[in-house]
Amino acid sequence: MFWAAHDPTTLNRQGADVGEQYRSVIFYNDEAQKAIAEESFVEAGKGLSSSIVTAIEPLAGFYEAEEYHQDYFRNNPHAPYCMFVIKPKLAKMNRGEH
Repeated sequence: MFWAAHDPTTLNRQGADVGEQYRSVIFYNDEAQKAIAEESFVEAGKGLSSSIVTAIEPLAGFYEAEEYHQDYFRNNPHAPYCMFVIKPKLAKMNRGEH
């Protein structure tokens, strides 16, 4: 789902959102998770016309998002971002188009 939910081939960008905070990255806690991420990276890249730029990095810390970001789609289904970005992605994934 991670690879299908965003474009892992654009550096520091997702759609109209630009900046390092929009980069594609997988964080891992241990070597087993790192190995899974690396294997997934290779598999996801097969058949793509562009190279994946997703970083794979050790988790240095975790910061919980602000309360208003928690369950955002569930709590704001009619917000423009939810309707025009999240909802179509979920529909695409539910149809198996990834």
